[in-house]
Amino acid sequence: MDAIRKQTREAALVSEVVNMGLHVENLSVDLQGDTAIVYGQVDTQADKEKVILTVGNVDGVASVDDRLEVANPEEDSQFHEVQKGDSLSKIAKHYYGDAMKYPIIFEANKPMLKDPDLIYPGQMLRIPPIA
Repeated sequence: MDAIRKQTREAALVSEVVNMGLHVENLSVDLQGDTAIVYGQVDTQADKEKVILTVGNVDGVASVDDRLEVANPEEDSQFHEVQKGDSLSKIAKHYYGDAMKYPIIFEANKPMLKDPDLIYPGQMLRIPPIA
């Protein structure tokens, strides 16, 4: 990948995060092949995970090397790759034992998800821990 194309793709990934309304201080992305290395500082673990998902769900990014710093660390979420036939309620049943807890997953993945019925195979989702 030539230098100008690489810079353009890196800037597009930064814009994707900003357009999601995610606040990251000193956000930068370095592309190394199909791996995006993400740098910056976020307030919460949830913000960190949303940044990772936003960048990782962009076509052409196979993996994200997370170098983000979290001001207020919390327990990590699990991640789930959507499979054909999945629904948020099916995923909630798997992780929480209760299909009716799907709104937790939906809320945890906003603003990437706009509608709980619009998920697609290959998409990565955050599955936050619940008390």
